[in-house]
Amino acid sequence: MPNIKSAIKRVEVIKRNNEQNRATKSEINTFVKKFKLAVENKNIQEAEELYKKVSGLLDNAAREDVIHSNCASRKKAHFAKMLDDAKKSA
Repeated sequence: MPNIKSAIKRVEVIKRNNEQNRATKSEINTFVKKFKLAVENKNIQEAEELYKKVSGLLDNAAREDVIHSNCASRKKAHFAKMLDDAKKSA
């Protein structure tokens, strides 16, 4: 444990930010699972709505430096390809 007052405050801030980042990542993962399930079940309309939601969440996470911007872009491209492939096969 830190002894200096400012260091103690930083530990508290880091803990709070860590919890917020974990919650953001968990929300993203939840919607990613729902999106993949919708694509797997050929539910195109629901998948499109979930893709919009996932894209927004990824953009927000990248803007807030929860995840790297390249990671967000890569995942969005991957999910867009999944959605396009599902549309073509339906």
